[in-house]
Amino acid sequence: MTPFSPVTPAVLQQLEEIVGAGNVSVTEADRRLHAQDMSRFAPRLAEVVVWPETAVQIAAVLALANEHHIPVTPWGAGSSLEGHPIPWFGGISLSTERMTAVLALHTDDFQVTVQPGIGYKDLNAHLARYGLFFPPDPGANATIGGMLANNAAGIRTVKYGATKDNVLRMEVALADGRLIHVGSRSIKQSAGYDLLHLFVGSEGTLGVVTEATLKLTPIPELMSAVMASFPAIGPAIDAVVAVRGSGLDVAALEFVDAQTAVLLARENGLDLPAQPTLLMEFHAAHAETIHLGLETVHEICAEFGATRIHTTADPTERQRLWNARHHTYETWVRARPDVQWLVTDVAVPISAYPQLIARAEGLLAAHDLAGFMIGHAGDGNMHVTVGFRNEEEEVQANEVNKELVLKAIALGGTCTGEHGVGVGKVPYLRQEHGAAMDVMRSLKHTLDPNGILNPGKVFETAVSP
Repeated sequence: MTPFSPVTPAVLQQLEEIVGAGNVSVTEADRRLHAQDMSRFAPRLAEVVVWPETAVQIAAVLALANEHHIPVTPWGAGSSLEGHPIPWFGGISLSTERMTAVLALHTDDFQVTVQPGIGYKDLNAHLARYGLFFPPDPGANATIGGMLANNAAGIRTVKYGATKDNVLRMEVALADGRLIHVGSRSIKQSAGYDLLHLFVGSEGTLGVVTEATLKLTPIPELMSAVMASFPAIGPAIDAVVAVRGSGLDVAALEFVDAQTAVLLARENGLDLPAQPTLLMEFHAAHAETIHLGLETVHEICAEFGATRIHTTADPTERQRLWNARHHTYETWVRARPDVQWLVTDVAVPISAYPQLIARAEGLLAAHDLAGFMIGHAGDGNMHVTVGFRNEEEEVQANEVNKELVLKAIALGGTCTGEHGVGVGKVPYLRQEHGAAMDVMRSLKHTLDPNGILNPGKVFETAVSP
């Protein structure tokens, strides 16, 4: 039993009246395209897919769904890794794929206002002609709405912050159909409750972002990449802590284990030895700043026993490096088609990063599972991707994930650094937040009393889909 009602022919007719018949589909093909993201979770079919084109249409769809107690699951690009856009209870899959407009560009203020369906990479391609970019870099061409809903981050978080640090104002549709504006285009904001950041990271459970004003950054004049390889994981991670402690303004600081370095070298033509490796990038407006940063990081890595340190300012080589890093998971999937993969995501204070890595090594060895480690080491975020080939190994992979989460929380960290809660991390929120979960649930009930917004995500549910 669920507390929700089905989508009736009368509701379908009303949906068509709101968004147009061409923006409503009940075909199995369209429903299947919106039934599963990039996660390991099984697909679930919505009863109908709806493509609104304006904020007013989104608000009207929500008001209709709320009136009839029909669940609504927002859909961006489907690149999530924890099941966020899977329509757990059927109902309406609300796709923003046709809301891709750049509504306003304020170059003098370093700001842009966009609809939620525009892809991150598409937005930056548009902004490049003005010498600007939106810094958070999740790797995939995630939509801006999805990035806001999930507080996405990536390789450049260490310098530029996550999505929450780069948004100023949003328009949000509430469950009852109200459209509200939160935040301001002013950089400094101190008026009232910070509702802006209440909605960022709420995964579509409190409201649906319909418009956003983002902070932009000038494209750096100079960029240099560094690849430093070490004889073992321990010294590499110690070097991460030292680099962060040096005060260097590093733009990216990534870790890949030895077997991943081998794979990236073979599949992407990178000059990487078969050793744990740090991948770094520095941005600056002046050559002296870049030179000083590279000199300092070279000294630090050499002090911790780096066997090879390679620096490049060549744009082609640098782009090939980061393209390979962004597509590490896909590369592993191609290389090991006999294996399914569980991608973990935890984060800890930077000083605890060595303990987290050590725990991950121990777990993989104890369970004798295939796996690889990569991470946004500069901000304490780590991904252990665990392979399994049968149900028994899948149980063990899930146990590795659980133990990593518990270790991260014990170290003062979090069960998810950037992938979000979705359905995968729901069991661990009480462990991390304690009584604060009751406050979150109260906020959810206030804004969505009928529970129609992305049900099954973030909170435990007492009913079965």
